[in-house]
Amino acid sequence: MYENMPRRSIMCIDMCCFYASCIASLEHLDVMKTPIAVVGNFNQKGSIVLAASPMMKTCFQVKTGTRLYEIPKHPDIRLFEPKMEFFIRISMEITRLLNSYVPKEAIHVYSVDESFIDLTGTEKLWGLPEETAKRIQREIYSQFEIPSTVGMGPNMLLSKLALDLEGKKTGFAKWTYEDVQGKLWPVAPLSKMWGIGRRTESSLNHMGIFSVGDLAKADLKTLEERFGIMGNQLYYHARGIDLSELGAPIIEGQISYGKGQILMRDYNKKEEVLAVILEMCEDIARRAREAFKIGRTISLGLSYSKNAFGGGFHRSRTIDEPTNDTMKIYKVCQQLLDEYYIEERPVRQLTISITKLESEHSMQLSLFDTDRFHRRKLGATMDQLRTRYGSTAVLRAVSYTEAGTAVVRAKLLGGHKK
Repeated sequence: MYENMPRRSIMCIDMCCFYASCIASLEHLDVMKTPIAVVGNFNQKGSIVLAASPMMKTCFQVKTGTRLYEIPKHPDIRLFEPKMEFFIRISMEITRLLNSYVPKEAIHVYSVDESFIDLTGTEKLWGLPEETAKRIQREIYSQFEIPSTVGMGPNMLLSKLALDLEGKKTGFAKWTYEDVQGKLWPVAPLSKMWGIGRRTESSLNHMGIFSVGDLAKADLKTLEERFGIMGNQLYYHARGIDLSELGAPIIEGQISYGKGQILMRDYNKKEEVLAVILEMCEDIARRAREAFKIGRTISLGLSYSKNAFGGGFHRSRTIDEPTNDTMKIYKVCQQLLDEYYIEERPVRQLTISITKLESEHSMQLSLFDTDRFHRRKLGATMDQLRTRYGSTAVLRAVSYTEAGTAVVRAKLLGGHKK
């Protein structure tokens, strides 16, 4: 099965508790021995923990997502607000270090704390790829005092799975195609495998597929009929096969434009929720327009406050004509909210996305919507003004109400304090 498959030396490196490690380095603390939590905002009791050190997790059960008010009062606990500019600067310096081992084309920065590096062909310079990876780990710790974990594999997928399923426990793990049946197939539930979310897992469970091994042995045609191109990818990924180039999206067909936002307080009125939804639709539509993409399926997710015992919904609607028009996306979200929102329940989190994308150039002209071109031109003009003068150069009136969040969030970096 694997005779003609690529056998590269791909490493996936993850910085352990990155934000907490950066803060520990700045404050001259040992991230492995000090209970540290980086909290979004001290002024909001419902603010969440963005990163927690290992000792914070094991001794106080505080982890990413824990609320500020849930952190116990203890003299040993050290709490810090994020320093996003510092975190990003450290991330860039780590990337420069990686660049000293391989060219830029061999590095794919996956997130602020995780990267893929192709070490294929570096043997004459640095020796065995496994030893090079460990050397990079040691150098990162020596320079930045940030511990890391590594997964290695013959492709991006297996290096990532090696990292997530083994490397994060042991510090380093290398998987080959020969390890797939013994190490990957027993994995269950399916959501433990990178690329499979809760909803996909639920759909697969209803088909009698509960482990990665079940997925690898499933009927390919049935999977393709149920999931389209995703079904094909799920089948081959369960067998450890990934032909994507470094930097290309490993999970094709999942490209979308979306935005999630944890609100700064409980929103008790539907009108307030709609104000934020409109702001989010504006941002999503702008990004789609800039990429000349239009989407056919619009999704709205809403989570109620823990003060109301949580819960929420996630619903999607597919429209006849794909769009990147702010108000059309907003109207669909408004319809979903009308149908599924429980009046007066406090809302704390919103997510919106558009999927089933296609090129904007494929958009058909409509005899009934003669203003479409003018709305598109107006949207593009507003996008250009925001790009040139900042995100708050042109705002809708709702952004200046008490419910609006755009003005405050424009002062943040990555949603948090700079």
